[in-house]
Amino acid sequence: MGAFGINPLAFIFVGHPNGSSNNCSMPRPIHATIHTSALSHNLSRARQSAPDAKVWAIVKANAYGHGIELAFAGLKSADGFALLDLDEAKRLRALDWRGPILLLEGCFDARDLEVCARLGLWHVVHCNEQIDMLAAHKTSQPHRVFLKMNSGMNRLGFKPERYRAAWTRLNALPQVDEISLMTHFSDADTTKGISAQLRAFDAVTHDLPGERSLSNSAGNLRHTGALAARSDWIRPGIAVYGSAPDYPEHSAGHWDLQPTMTLGSQIIATQTLQAGDTVGYGSSFTASDAMRIGVVACGYADGYPRHCTTGTPMLVDGVRCRMVGRVSMDMVTVDLTPVPNAGMGSDVTLWGRAADGAVLSIDEVAHAGGTVGYELMCALGQRVPVVAE
Repeated sequence: MGAFGINPLAFIFVGHPNGSSNNCSMPRPIHATIHTSALSHNLSRARQSAPDAKVWAIVKANAYGHGIELAFAGLKSADGFALLDLDEAKRLRALDWRGPILLLEGCFDARDLEVCARLGLWHVVHCNEQIDMLAAHKTSQPHRVFLKMNSGMNRLGFKPERYRAAWTRLNALPQVDEISLMTHFSDADTTKGISAQLRAFDAVTHDLPGERSLSNSAGNLRHTGALAARSDWIRPGIAVYGSAPDYPEHSAGHWDLQPTMTLGSQIIATQTLQAGDTVGYGSSFTASDAMRIGVVACGYADGYPRHCTTGTPMLVDGVRCRMVGRVSMDMVTVDLTPVPNAGMGSDVTLWGRAADGAVLSIDEVAHAGGTVGYELMCALGQRVPVVAE
């Protein structure tokens, strides 16, 4: 075993997925692990919801904070990749991906169309200005586009009453090849559901040619029967990264999703408290009895939510414990009562999978901090070393 209990043969070390390099030393024991086999499993789980559809692996926001280069090994069985940024598309092409890549927000500038043509990118069209860009674009290679309907989300897309006019404009352009049809559900993860948006989409598109792309993670998992026959492409996002799209109603385990990111660290000190002793800034926790606490090398500068409070779960040597006190920049403290033999050097799992296989869902930690698993993944601190297994 290497320093801090990491087997160097079990991992590929690449530094932080945003590009920082920490491969000369590891001064603190905190590290994140990306589980490529779990990514592959979750992608397969998404396929089961629509076995006849093709699958976009959503890798926007640097693969939800996992790192595109790290996540690629677990997601390369996808039929295509969908993202926002041209630079991320270039990184995928550099990984020798030759399949479809879709720009989910389309082109932001007319010059982006030249990059799309050069890299063979497909792109969403959601406004008249993007159609204008295409009409003025000089190209010998027509573009594959996905025309987006605003069926109720009210972010991007053409309202139903304007959708067919947009389709007609696009269809008349020599710069446009095939037109696919898409929308995005605002309430697939709630009891409101998708029926109203689905009716709006079907009413306008029922006789239009082209492939359909409808389903996000919540749509895939919660509305399989309504969507499977309508979806030529599904767009699983957060579920691929092991987070339940409808937590806390359902857990990741309920949907047979595996954690794809583990944030792990170690105890770097212990303290023995007496009744009445307080812990940390603001003295927000007061011991009611004598107890031992561990100091964990992890804080909000590492991406751990500052708003987590006493009671937030973490695993110490695979045993469920509770955080006590306030999260500081570099440290959190944990009640060691359930693990009396724990001490300096004991492993701590902030979220993800412990060495003994015990799992602490990222959703549960995010919920304790008043946020969602998406944010924790994407907010991983720049200084946290990242490895892939």
